[in-house]
Amino acid sequence: MAGDEVYGGKGLRRRARELGFDYVLTVRADHRVDTPAGRFTVTDLAALVPKRNWMRIRTGHGLKGDRHYDWAMLDIDGDDIPDDQAPGHSVVLVRRHRYTRECPFYRCHSTTSVTLATLVDVVRCRWKAEEDFQLAKGVCGLDQGQTTCWNSWMRWTLISMLAAAVLAVTRTRTVTATTTDSELVPASGRELLRLLWGTALPHPLRDRDHLLHWSAWRRHHQHQAAEAHRKWNNITAAATT
Repeated sequence: MAGDEVYGGKGLRRRARELGFDYVLTVRADHRVDTPAGRFTVTDLAALVPKRNWMRIRTGHGLKGDRHYDWAMLDIDGDDIPDDQAPGHSVVLVRRHRYTRECPFYRCHSTTSVTLATLVDVVRCRWKAEEDFQLAKGVCGLDQGQTTCWNSWMRWTLISMLAAAVLAVTRTRTVTATTTDSELVPASGRELLRLLWGTALPHPLRDRDHLLHWSAWRRHHQHQAAEAHRKWNNITAAATT
């Protein structure tokens, strides 16, 4: 199980272990852990790592080339052990930027011993999921739907995810077709959308009658919403007097 700082609390970690999940969860820089040498914040613990113990690992590929970070893994004592389970293996995973030295921290647990590369792969999988959501929100409008009822939310989400899937499949084929001789980077989701708007997708109507029609439609629904709010305010005001 992987997640960001919101999911790094002790209660959720303990529940995950009760359900049989190992986890890699981001924690705050001031998160405190117990070690055989004492209790430290994860920031102070990272400062104790010898220079030779950092391992540089390739963690992905972007438009500017491969992404490399320095990683370290430190053993800690678990604070979320269920009563009927063995302690297992608890560690703090630290990722350090090569230039800025900025360090995110991850609290990890596994029932059996795992390698540093395995934990890094879990972090990379979560990054990929976040990138997919960002694409769906920023390019396909996943977070722009009117969630006034289940049907509208479901339909908008479905259409947005289908659009994101089309872009993802198209980008994969573009990456496969792009060669080093072409001197072109693979097309991003936004670049593919620009190409689709210019070549395949129909352009929206811009004539006066069309614009006036949709202006009247929007203002009519805004009037209905304002009337509904006014009536509701009157009802609540009468109930409190």
